Amino acid sequence: MATRDALWAYRDRFGDAFGRTYFRRFGPGVASSVGIGTYLGEPTAAVDDASREAIGLALRSGVNHVDTAVNYRCGRAERVVGEAVRESPIDRESIVVATKGGFLPFDGERPDDPTAYVRDRFLATGIVDADDLANGAHAVAPEYLEWSLDRSLDRLGLDAVDLFYIHNPETQLAARSREAVYDRLEAAFEALERRRAAGDVGAYGVATWDAFRVPESDERYLSLAEVLARAEAAGEAVGPDDDHGFEAVQLPFNVAMADAFTRRNQRPPGVDGDDGDADGDDSDDADGDAKPVSTLEFAHEAGLSVVTSASIGQGELANEGAIPADVDATLAGETPAQRALNFARSAPGVTASLVGASDPAHVRENVAAGTFDPLGASAFDAVFE
Repeated sequence: MATRDALWAYRDRFGDAFGRTYFRRFGPGVASSVGIGTYLGEPTAAVDDASREAIGLALRSGVNHVDTAVNYRCGRAERVVGEAVRESPIDRESIVVATKGGFLPFDGERPDDPTAYVRDRFLATGIVDADDLANGAHAVAPEYLEWSLDRSLDRLGLDAVDLFYIHNPETQLAARSREAVYDRLEAAFEALERRRAAGDVGAYGVATWDAFRVPESDERYLSLAEVLARAEAAGEAVGPDDDHGFEAVQLPFNVAMADAFTRRNQRPPGVDGDDGDADGDDSDDADGDAKPVSTLEFAHEAGLSVVTSASIGQGELANEGAIPADVDATLAGETPAQRALNFARSAPGVTASLVGASDPAHVRENVAAGTFDPLGASAFDAVFE
């Protein structure tokens, strides 16, 4: 597991090559604000080899934040991450390794009949109860998440992960009420608190796609305040004190998906209801008390790390002209991909921005983005005026 001293030593080794605020507070120490993701790519040996090389290059070049999930590339992504970390000349204690559980994973390749695979692999064996499933392939039941964590540790070949996310918990809203989803998250957090105490995870969080960026009225919405409150309750239930391990949220954020910054959809504790705004901004409370804030602002005030996914729009923003010209002109970077990445890193409250890469040239391009200073908070605000 990553340690404070090793993370700071990594920063001291590479920090002079990068711009200001490239390394940011994360977990027990600091980590690179550019992280490498592993979502994209076919489940083939050729992609395995390319991804392993790319991760190794990133680790040797100043990127010490690696993100994966039990279901990425049919489980092959975790195996490759583990191999790259174990084979790297960079100490394991200097690397933040994050993974996710929630979606039922395949085992190395896509089955011909996914429904039959889920039935035979998960339901018939008792790994998952049918009542716990949403959309036929997603579960947050504590027993399943513990199985998923064990599976991840086995595939990674590591004793522990630094960050374990519950993956897209809003998927459960397709099968049950919002309150029931919060209840299930609290039960899941209690299980993760026990695994944290056992040393299997350093911290945990939620990785979302829709939940924290849609309006409060949207059926996919979750309240970050309520999710955090459930983690606090789990910490009280499991631990000897009020401590809890909920430390991070992951969400999509880029120049074309800036809702986490622009939409005020998160209410501080004790603020309820909505003012009926059609756009979900809810800028004025009827009672005149504290107004809702953006997800990024709430997370910052709560002391949570925010990690952005889709930071360059899964490659779309790497094309010339994809970033609006007036925004592009404000950003530092020699290529569209670098400027898009620096847009994501510039948002107030963002800790790290993930970008996938399996081509060494793309890794070098992404690493070089970190040599440019991000926009200051006031300059970033001005982009939206």
